[in-house]
Amino acid sequence: MKKKRRLIMRSIILALLAGALGYTLYTNFFSSKEKVKVGSEAPDFVLTDLKGEKHQLSDYKGKGVFLNFWGTWCEPCKREMPYMQSQYDYYSDQGVEILAVNIAESNVAVQSFMETYDLSFPVVLDKDSQVLEAYGVVPLPTTFLIDKNGVVKEIITGQMNERMVRDYMESIKP
Repeated sequence: MKKKRRLIMRSIILALLAGALGYTLYTNFFSSKEKVKVGSEAPDFVLTDLKGEKHQLSDYKGKGVFLNFWGTWCEPCKREMPYMQSQYDYYSDQGVEILAVNIAESNVAVQSFMETYDLSFPVVLDKDSQVLEAYGVVPLPTTFLIDKNGVVKEIITGQMNERMVRDYMESIKP
């Protein structure tokens, strides 16, 4: 009697696990997650920086936006930040804005990172990763080049060197 009950319980648990695995595979491979694509309008969002100031993407219409998703633990992000700062110093007066979206990290970690790299461009916090998910970002860093009309012109995944950052900023200059 105990063996039969144990067999039934194991069968139920196995069926539940198989169902969960099937659902996961279906949602990841067959359901249509709408990701941001080149040529589409960049989804609007509002995120807050470390000072509590809100930044809404649509407020930057009329400017080129270099929208960068990053994390303090990400080595390629660390390597490209000085290039972004250097080019921001040059292009910010020419209508190009950097908006760096940190993914789900503490204010202390982000503040320390900003001080280490002496960043002056806006860094906003995506505490619950909603903007990351809305844009369909998978690897970090990922950068979206958005033109003055709010249209995504290019999507760059992975680390950039300084020349690439400069060329990309030049390409979205209004």
